[in-house]
Amino acid sequence: MEGSESSGDAAALINSGKRRVLLLLGCPEVPVQTSIALYLAHNLRRRGDEVVVAGTGAALKLMKLADPMGHYIGETMNIDRCIASISEGKMDFELCFAFAHSDAGISYAGTMSYISGAELFLLIFGRGAEELEKTVDFDCRKLVAKAVHDPVPLKRLIDEVID
Repeated sequence: MEGSESSGDAAALINSGKRRVLLLLGCPEVPVQTSIALYLAHNLRRRGDEVVVAGTGAALKLMKLADPMGHYIGETMNIDRCIASISEGKMDFELCFAFAHSDAGISYAGTMSYISGAELFLLIFGRGAEELEKTVDFDCRKLVAKAVHDPVPLKRLIDEVID
């Protein structure tokens, strides 16, 4: 499924580099999340962006295990601590890529749309991606793919936005 409200303006924003970017990861129940997050972090860092990964304990453990030398991910933090810091005005980001394969992921993204000034990109994936997309009622650019084990559909959408 083509997802996206990805426009030339969004691509120009992402391509400008030197931005603080948040990757917001929920439960890593769907296998593609970790590989796509690492792929996205790699591409953003290659452009000179500072990448911060916030996630659940399990999501952060998977990311750190997959990138033990920190080549792709930089700072990491608990997702709830990150949201609290943003809502208290202690930090914010220029871009946020929120990963969602469940209602909880959509809720986290919705919270970010409310508390953060970041341009929000919502990656919706998993078996129920199309139905989950219908529940989004906040401003964001959606990248939607029915991806569970095969990360290529999400990769293609990310490439369209980044390249």
